[in-house]
Amino acid sequence: MAWRMPAEPDPHERTWMAFPAVGGTLGETAASREECYAAWSEVARAIAEFEPVSMLVDPAERANAHRRLGGGVELIEAPVDEFWMRDHGPTFVIDAERPGVLGAVDWVFNGWGDPGWSDWQLAAEHARIVAERVGAELVPSTLVNEGGGIHVDGEGTVLVTETVQRDEHRNPGITRAEVEAELARTLGTTRAIWLPRGLSRDYDDFGTNGHVDIVATMPSPGRLLLHTQRDPGHPDHAVTRGLRALLEHEVDAAGRPFEIVELPAPATLRDDHGFVDWSYVNHLVVNGGVIACGFGEPRADADARAILAEAYPGREVVTVDARPIFARGGGIHCITQQQPAVVREHGAA
Repeated sequence: MAWRMPAEPDPHERTWMAFPAVGGTLGETAASREECYAAWSEVARAIAEFEPVSMLVDPAERANAHRRLGGGVELIEAPVDEFWMRDHGPTFVIDAERPGVLGAVDWVFNGWGDPGWSDWQLAAEHARIVAERVGAELVPSTLVNEGGGIHVDGEGTVLVTETVQRDEHRNPGITRAEVEAELARTLGTTRAIWLPRGLSRDYDDFGTNGHVDIVATMPSPGRLLLHTQRDPGHPDHAVTRGLRALLEHEVDAAGRPFEIVELPAPATLRDDHGFVDWSYVNHLVVNGGVIACGFGEPRADADARAILAEAYPGREVVTVDARPIFARGGGIHCITQQQPAVVREHGAA
């Protein structure tokens, strides 16, 4: 077997999500719950304009999901507690040696380091449920990891973070070499770019401890989109300057230095809980489009759309208000997971 994770801009079969269910992420008040339901549903409807969407739905939420999504999204009943599909769902891979074979990496999921507040036991089963549903070959892993903790270029390069894969609450005592060997086995990567940390808010009690998908991504081999905080009044000003300085000296799996394209943060610095981590890097690439995070700032949102349109030529960039998602600890990329298209028998995709 020669598993390889395709780049996100490669063709998709569909996108997977999970519908919100009762718990800490949903919220305790009626207004908070409505905000969460509406945000996840808006993202699903936006994606469905470009490609099919399949949504895991807890049986208790079936009627609610159907009312909000109608027939535009496939609803699949399964037990749901957490609903950040990028992190607890499968990471899809293909087998370079067996055309048409789809794999689903089943990372160990412990609720972002088992912080005590996360209900994750049901979500930890989602990779197996989805793999069985689509007929993918399950690729078990002993690495505690989440899909938001990695980004690949599809040609051997992977972005990771010291404070995620080597987190003592995830993989105590693990070495870089051990992480890289497991990523090579499951994703087909040959070069790991290690970021020392993520954004400041991500280290709060309800953060992920440094997921890379809010910091940087590779829209194409040899290019990096990097979250950039230009206001020195925000702690991520120093963080993102340091990350850029590091990445300027890195090369990808093919030995190319990176062309770094900055994606500036919006102007808002704080919300009711402190400094925000609002990031346009946390977008989802879909067939023919990009689903971009919006933050209620028309000029900044438009500037981000222009940068993303240049980074992904020929794709329509659609903005969805991501503030309710970020208030819960993530963004649009965090609640979605792409399933790559594979070439089946007789050359059909």
